[in-house]
Amino acid sequence: MRELNKLSAALVRTAPLGKYGDGGGLWLHKAGQEGGKWILLVTIHGKRREMGLGAFPETSLKEARSEAEKWRAVVRGGKDPIKERERLARAAQRNLNILSDVALDAFESRKAELKGDGKAGRWFSPLEIHVLPRLGKVPVSEIDQIDIRDTLAPIWHTKAMTARKAMNRLSICMKHAAALGYDVDIQATEKARALLGTQRHEIKHIPAVHWQDVPAFYSSLEENTTTHLALRLLILTAVRSKSIRFMHVDQIEGDVWTIEGEALKGRKGKTTDFRVPLSLPALAIIEQARAGARDGFLFPSARKGVISDATMSRLMERRSMVERPHGFRSSFRDWVAEKTNTPHDVAETALGHIVGGAVERAYKRTDHFEQRQVLMQRWADYVTAKQATIVRIC
Repeated sequence: MRELNKLSAALVRTAPLGKYGDGGGLWLHKAGQEGGKWILLVTIHGKRREMGLGAFPETSLKEARSEAEKWRAVVRGGKDPIKERERLARAAQRNLNILSDVALDAFESRKAELKGDGKAGRWFSPLEIHVLPRLGKVPVSEIDQIDIRDTLAPIWHTKAMTARKAMNRLSICMKHAAALGYDVDIQATEKARALLGTQRHEIKHIPAVHWQDVPAFYSSLEENTTTHLALRLLILTAVRSKSIRFMHVDQIEGDVWTIEGEALKGRKGKTTDFRVPLSLPALAIIEQARAGARDGFLFPSARKGVISDATMSRLMERRSMVERPHGFRSSFRDWVAEKTNTPHDVAETALGHIVGGAVERAYKRTDHFEQRQVLMQRWADYVTAKQATIVRIC
């Protein structure tokens, strides 16, 4: 066995220019009294390799010996120490990728599957507002459940829904980082959930105009503006605002408006379209809207694209109302329950809800369209103040 540790600290400090062996392939090449470098000579796969271990005196004799033994062990394992060091350096560089960069990359890769290609930023905003200010500059490989818990604890109970969204987005980012080859703990978010505990919060429903007050509000939308027309049609059809905002002339055939299944909430990945029966007042609004259509969209914005999801809400805010457009779905549903004898399945289908379990739906494939035609016309008659009598939908 080759002799090791032949040098002393005093010798390496005072030795003149020259090469000095410590044994086991470790050499000090002194360039003069003040400096030099450490070299490790090894043979791997029959090839002689010369590996630098650092400058002298910045790297001490003790440190050089420790490094030399580490790389000798790599050689004994059958690996080239220089290539292994390069590989580890690349891995370390990868793991220096900070969360903000990974989050942006994850966002970009998922834009196509988000509503409107994620242009509104709703997917990214929980991260941007509640996570990245604290963890954005931290390498993803260093993020653990304690970091995540401490970051989301301030909003875990007070802003429960937002906190859940932030946690879900962060989980996606960690999995995205793992897919990129970074050394991350993809279970960190689940561990953080366990540390944070069950959320305590009250579900706050979107305020809705009482069904008895809907006709008065509807009649106040008397202008021929895009916002007034869109809000009136939203009330008459009881659909979600996104469907109204992106309503296209190609979706309308006669008195039927067909919304693609992919665009409906809760139907992602499903191809079943949703047919909306159009009442006479709804058809009249559509004809009015056609005059201002752009690129086939009935409710375009002033500049480009379609009106934003906040446009109709702002109108109600300006009137000092706490209610919001989405609440008209509740107004409609309450009217159905209190003023009609509509079967449950028909009423729920009118809102675009999926009724029954998978097995039940496999046998019961009707969308109750004819019954919904009658119901939506009665609703339109009520809203436009033509009648307010009890309606029986058999």
